[in-house]
Amino acid sequence: MILYIYSKCSTCQKAMQFLKNCAVDIMVKEIIQEPPTVSELQQMLKFQNGDLKKLLNTSGLLYRQMQLSHKMKDMTLEEVFALLSQHGMLVKRPFLIADDFGLTGFNEAKWATSLSVD
Repeated sequence: MILYIYSKCSTCQKAMQFLKNCAVDIMVKEIIQEPPTVSELQQMLKFQNGDLKKLLNTSGLLYRQMQLSHKMKDMTLEEVFALLSQHGMLVKRPFLIADDFGLTGFNEAKWATSLSVD
């Protein structure tokens, strides 16, 4: 499993602490230096049942600066993935991807269920 985080994000810190407490083995990547790849984003979209909004950090400063709420409707999926794979701050975080599931944002109950931990 790969966990993409922004180390200054309190929600990411909570997710990391949760995973540590559950003794879950993960690879941690800093989302700014190493954003998710296009193939990881494509896989995550499948895990989110095609809901593209679940991949986007719509409350982020960069999202607003780029005026993506207005531009998204005219962008192809390939263009969106290219943008997300280049600008990690546009990606909803924490972003946890595994072989058989993917999670964005941190909801302890949801994560516990997906990870099969108590």
